Amino acid sequence: MPSDALRESGLKVLRTIEATNEPSIIAALKDVAPDLADLAISFAYGQVYSRQGLTLLQRQTATVAMLAAMGGLEPQLKFHMRAALNIGSSVAQLVEVMTHLVVYAGFPVALNGVAALRAIVERSELGVPFQSGSSPGGAERYKAGLAALEAIDGSAGEKVISSLAAIAPDLGRFIIEFAFGDVYTRQGIDLHTRELVTVAALAAMGNARPQLKVHTHGFLNVGGTKEQLVELAIHTAPYAGFPRAINAALAIQEVLTERQDGSGH
Repeated sequence: MPSDALRESGLKVLRTIEATNEPSIIAALKDVAPDLADLAISFAYGQVYSRQGLTLLQRQTATVAMLAAMGGLEPQLKFHMRAALNIGSSVAQLVEVMTHLVVYAGFPVALNGVAALRAIVERSELGVPFQSGSSPGGAERYKAGLAALEAIDGSAGEKVISSLAAIAPDLGRFIIEFAFGDVYTRQGIDLHTRELVTVAALAAMGNARPQLKVHTHGFLNVGGTKEQLVELAIHTAPYAGFPRAINAALAIQEVLTERQDGSGH
């Protein structure tokens, strides 16, 4: 079994994010799988959450994105949404994370995520209203979207759009107008957080390696670091499993190598 030191380290993190001295996982699993609770506390919180490289709020934001993107994990999603609110996120910011996930995981994921968040807010005394972001309208959508694409994903994103020209040009236009023109230009969370959410979601989903590489470039282009990317890959393990964490780490390594030798930027 994990050491007492790891368990205590994990309990310290859990007490912080859950805002209680008695983490709920202990009581929830004590009659059926107490060892599972100990493993979760010691590994997920004692080893992974306690690492440097990402702030506690960045880890919670990444966790929310991962759980929402994978779908079907509403109890855990609600737990981590509450935890994010406990350590400094706002309802509006979490709504924006769900809105952002429309691009990468679809409207059902976003709608289910917002429903989970609404249930939390309605059962609390937060008193924080839902807020709307803003994005350009009309013909400005394409112009704003293209500028955002160029600034965030650079040549990696442009290659994706070019590759669609012969077979699905409208899909390329939708990516520019909707994903980057409507969504990425919204207020509420900054570009660094948007790309952190994107990398986390794609890593956890595990079935979009080319897009993960594009947004690894994007994350670095908006100020993210190699260390943060490595931490996002490691953070994937307790929520989406080691195979997806390993695959994410290998994709990230490919991007870092490309950027180092000048074959990608």
